[in-house]
Amino acid sequence: MSETGKALSTGWRMALTAANAAADPAALENLSDFLDAPVPGTVAGALERAGRFDRTAPVPLDHLDAWYVLDLSSEAPGEAVLHFDGLATITEIWWNGALALSSGSMFVRHALPVTLTGNDHLALCFRALKPHLEKRGPRARWRPQMITPQGLRLVRTTLLGRMPGWCPEVHASGPWRPVRLTRPTPAIATDIRLSARLHENGKGQLEIGFTLDSAMAPVVECAGVSVEAIPNGERSFSASLTIPGVEAWWPHTHGTPVLHDISLVMDGVRQKLGRCGFRRIEIDRGADGRDFALFVNGVKIFCRGAVWTNADIVDLPGTRDRYEPLLKLAADAHMNMLRIGGTMAYETPDFFALCDELGILVWQDFQFANFDYPANDPAFVATVQAEVSQFLDATAASPSLAVLCGGSEIDQQAGMLGLPQAAWAGPWTLDILPALVAAHRPDVPYVENSPSGGAMPFAPNAGVAHYYGVGAYCRPLEDARRAEVRFAAESLAFANVPEQETLDTHLPVPAVHDPRWKARVPRDRGASWDFEDVRDHYLGLLYEEDPARLRREDPSRYLDLSRAAVAEVMEATFTEWRREQSTCNGALVWTYQDLLPGAGWGIVDATGLPKSAWHALRRAFRPVQVTLSDEGTNGLDVHVLNESACEQQLTLELACLRHGRQTVVSGKRDVALAPHSALTMPATDLFGAFFDTTYAFRFGPPAHDVTVGRLVDGEGRMVAEAFHFPRGRAKAMATSLLSAELRQDAEGWVLDLSTDRFVQSVAIEAEGFVADDSWFHLAPGRVKPIRLSPRIGTDPAAKPQGTIRGIGAETVISF
Repeated sequence: MSETGKALSTGWRMALTAANAAADPAALENLSDFLDAPVPGTVAGALERAGRFDRTAPVPLDHLDAWYVLDLSSEAPGEAVLHFDGLATITEIWWNGALALSSGSMFVRHALPVTLTGNDHLALCFRALKPHLEKRGPRARWRPQMITPQGLRLVRTTLLGRMPGWCPEVHASGPWRPVRLTRPTPAIATDIRLSARLHENGKGQLEIGFTLDSAMAPVVECAGVSVEAIPNGERSFSASLTIPGVEAWWPHTHGTPVLHDISLVMDGVRQKLGRCGFRRIEIDRGADGRDFALFVNGVKIFCRGAVWTNADIVDLPGTRDRYEPLLKLAADAHMNMLRIGGTMAYETPDFFALCDELGILVWQDFQFANFDYPANDPAFVATVQAEVSQFLDATAASPSLAVLCGGSEIDQQAGMLGLPQAAWAGPWTLDILPALVAAHRPDVPYVENSPSGGAMPFAPNAGVAHYYGVGAYCRPLEDARRAEVRFAAESLAFANVPEQETLDTHLPVPAVHDPRWKARVPRDRGASWDFEDVRDHYLGLLYEEDPARLRREDPSRYLDLSRAAVAEVMEATFTEWRREQSTCNGALVWTYQDLLPGAGWGIVDATGLPKSAWHALRRAFRPVQVTLSDEGTNGLDVHVLNESACEQQLTLELACLRHGRQTVVSGKRDVALAPHSALTMPATDLFGAFFDTTYAFRFGPPAHDVTVGRLVDGEGRMVAEAFHFPRGRAKAMATSLLSAELRQDAEGWVLDLSTDRFVQSVAIEAEGFVADDSWFHLAPGRVKPIRLSPRIGTDPAAKPQGTIRGIGAETVISF
């Protein structure tokens, strides 16, 4: 026998009571204040839909019990199983008035066999968390400042909403993952266990196990190979398939993320068991053990992307429709890795299925961060073992799961508090978690902690780093090279200003000085500065403006230079890190999406609209790329990259411009780039003679303001573009005249842009549409086409309308 089922998503009612005011469901009979509550969902989400919760000014929920009740009298009698995929956090499950099961972890799934009678009632009580947070546990060796209260180390729940200054204090409670009802059904395979590997000889290896009520062994098929399953006892079968020359799964930046269907055939009937991808992932620590590089299928991958937060801080959604727009934006920006940090929550199979399809690697921290967790508590250890085993089994066939990590900033927290190295790590990250990985996902490399690997856990020049030299610590841009970063699992945090459309709709207040604005600017707890101060530092550094004065006298220009500054810093930093000679093998930006509209860390705002940083990273992450690096008296180096799986025949062009339009010197060269290759050459190789491109020798006044590098394909289309400012961006400002023409082709709307002089940070705003590039530099002599794609909810037949502006442009253009 096997199972099919239905989601119990409607018909739920929810009521709040004081902690322990109702001992059982019978005590709810006199309550009248019930709300309709969606499942999956949260208490905060149900209250918000009823107009009783404001995510911008959240009220605590930890001191209340929440009861969810569901009438199942319409269900036909018979044997069934209730499945609870996630209950946050201290939960009692009551069946027909009797306590049937208790749960103490948000991350553990439960199955409850029941006998349906036709007169059944299900109740879930989510007990107040506050009393549990006040309990004393085993003495901790340290107490982190970032997360409150300290009792959270003893409770298995998300830390989202528990980090003052980092995110809104929305407390997770309720049936945040689906509740399902299943019944026995014959001839359907269940309890499916998959494992896919790629051998060095190119053969794929698929191992599968399943339960099936059949006396006859079925046939398993995958990628053109079939094998008869082997009986292993009552209702248990397994199969092993070897697939020669199987098409491998690749990150989308380096190849095609090929997935293969797995089917079961019995009596001519085909059942799809799932999908898998064949890939091989290894970590290279280098000859001295200090390096950190990811190899996929034998090819070194420069990993780039961001740290995933959540699709919605209130609902904590897990469905494909909520993930898909955000993950497609990540793929469109050429991101090939997202990290789920230890302060977040495990994501659902839908999330990983989309990453599988889109070719996005996932770095998964187990949900531990900063605390000294009790490894000597058997009950706590057993709960974690269940949570980790279930997560790994649920994602067992997912090729996108690329790195498993013991947690976030545990070693760093101990190190920064001055504890000896022996106290940094412990059984969790050294023994318990790696043993579970070895048992359930041996194909995925394990990392002890993030960060880790250096003389101090947070040293960026060895192992895995959290790099904020450029960023929070206001170091000069050159620090990105000086720090010798090997791999940054998080980096480059700024208070990124959203586009004006989002501010006008969701935060129409004066920037910076209005308390409503400032409440959404992230800060480290106890710090005298916030991440807006960090952004202002780089605004002044790049544009030689006083941010405070500019904000007072010209707030619109202040916001535009703020958007431009973070875009420039991010693009310049990744230009350094992606050089062929760089020590860096990958870096992820902190963070992917805002949790509220405002100047948050996210490169995508809380409405799903890309910010200036997203556009900059999309350019910086191009698989086929040209970059320019200032090597001082060694001149300007040109770096050309081809990470794709195809050979590239391109023309490299380089030109130095005076006053933004006059070509002082130029050159070009045809280049043939093999797959997964890079090329570096000095600019003088293209010019054929010496020219002081970096203005290092200073023989007289500077001859040019900006150098423009381009890669052009055989049809004359610009593939990639790069810029260098020998005297800085402020000295390259020129009054320019932008021109634009809107046209429609077979795929949609295109905006053709041109300029008479070089113009910096051209921004395009079109309400209801997303431009495929914005906050870019535009050089004269070439038309730049920008595609405008309708956002979700925009009429596909609508014609875009908006504005184009640039820093230094003479006027704002409307279209």
